[in-house]
Amino acid sequence: MPSLRLDSLDAFAAIVRCGGFRAAAAERGVSSSALSQTVSSLEHALGIRLLNRTTRSVAPTSAGERLLQRLAPALADIRLALDDLDELRDCPSGTVRINAPGPAVDHVLCPIAFDFMRAYPDVKVEIVSDAAVVDIVAQGFDAGVRFGRQVAQDMIATPLGPSLRYAIVASPGYLERRGTPLTPHDLTGHDCIRRRFPGGTIATWHFARKKDVLEVTPQGRLTLSSAHQELQAALAGQGIAHVFEDYVRAQVGVGALVELLRDWSPKLPSWHLYYPSRRYHSASLKAFLDHVRAYKF
Repeated sequence: MPSLRLDSLDAFAAIVRCGGFRAAAAERGVSSSALSQTVSSLEHALGIRLLNRTTRSVAPTSAGERLLQRLAPALADIRLALDDLDELRDCPSGTVRINAPGPAVDHVLCPIAFDFMRAYPDVKVEIVSDAAVVDIVAQGFDAGVRFGRQVAQDMIATPLGPSLRYAIVASPGYLERRGTPLTPHDLTGHDCIRRRFPGGTIATWHFARKKDVLEVTPQGRLTLSSAHQELQAALAGQGIAHVFEDYVRAQVGVGALVELLRDWSPKLPSWHLYYPSRRYHSASLKAFLDHVRAYKF
């Protein structure tokens, strides 16, 4: 068998992890054609096809799957061995990749990351905004952020900031036209701005006051997919929005929006940063975790 290059094996693993040549090429800073040639050379050297390619998708063959099962842990160990050398440097380097939902990125993770990058100029940070639950190890992330402690048992979770709260808001103009709901039951008949998750479901609105607990499926003419869009719609008088308090604090403060049903809005768990519980982590991730623990929220 001809000698194999480690970067060819790493390229193959990256294509499977990223779901295609284009995404893997962008991650690695090379062209798709160069990456395709690398894998073709690898397949020729091994004498077996590793990837099934169509015009729309790329998927590992059974041989590719089998190789990847042994290859992924080995590549991770190699990266870890190289990262261990970084601890001998005065300042860590490398990249920290984090997967997190949009609201956590907007209000918690970005401020922490910006502060961290000022303290560690040799470390690169990549944040991928994603509301779906993913396997951060399989997808090549160092850490993830999720709501509350909704993480796998083999992960370590660290809280990011205080507890959260949803705010129900509408513009003064909308309330003048349609009236002000005084209880969650009054939302019936109002134009509620709905949120559709990536999986297709519509977000429900949860309320609690003393022993009364209520879940409302919002009804309205407008359905959106992000808190930023919902905020813009509420400011434009399109209806009543249901977003994290962080998004609307400033607008409520200046009177551009009015908060409704505040006594029905319970406190929720904070965001949590989570990462694998394996014993060793890269120097850059260790520095980031230390920075998070010392960060003043």
